[in-house]
Amino acid sequence: MSHNATIGTALAALALATMTLAGCTATAAPEAAEQTPKASPAAAATESEPTPTAAPAPDSAEPETCSRMSEVVSYTDDWRWERRQPLRDLGAREFAQGEVTFGDDGAPLTYTVAAGDVEAVIVERLCAYPNVASLNHERYVYPGLVLWLTPNPDTPWVPLHSPVDAQAGFQQIPYQEAITAAGVAVDAGDIETVRAIWNDTLKGMFTDQDVIHAVQQVVDSGDPDALRQLFS
Repeated sequence: MSHNATIGTALAALALATMTLAGCTATAAPEAAEQTPKASPAAAATESEPTPTAAPAPDSAEPETCSRMSEVVSYTDDWRWERRQPLRDLGAREFAQGEVTFGDDGAPLTYTVAAGDVEAVIVERLCAYPNVASLNHERYVYPGLVLWLTPNPDTPWVPLHSPVDAQAGFQQIPYQEAITAAGVAVDAGDIETVRAIWNDTLKGMFTDQDVIHAVQQVVDSGDPDALRQLFS
């Protein structure tokens, strides 16, 4: 064998050995583990947040209002009054939460003022006009006050501030104090004190003889309801 053939044979053997060694040591690359894709932070936040629901619409119902107000009028003179039409109770509302009593005809008879009540709202609730405080010889309403709502036209009524026929320069304060004192006596059932206040003080402040006679009849009768309308 020639020298060149010997070298070629040696190189071939070396190459074969190298290939065999590589086949014994090389390993296949492991397959990548299958992974579940992760949601993005924005997507996760969207999935975790509850779907907003629409807020309920506010109650837009307004309290019922009067189509017509019931006025207190005098068809004969200025000291006998009556309502033009019956009152209605449209129901309790803010600033008019008081209790209403009713007469035999179903119309409101009295109203007891509750805390926080406002006279303007009370009359709106009852369809009453004008104000009900002065009708009850009061300057304003206050909790616990019982308001009589419908005057009896057969019974005289005298105002709180001065007689209807008062002349210029009339002294209102003594008159108002006497009316208030008579009202307190009526509420207490003290008829004799009512009579004394009328006969000794109030009677001399009136000049209309028809009024004096009508009031005197009520005072002499001692009728609590008629006296209440007069003074309380």
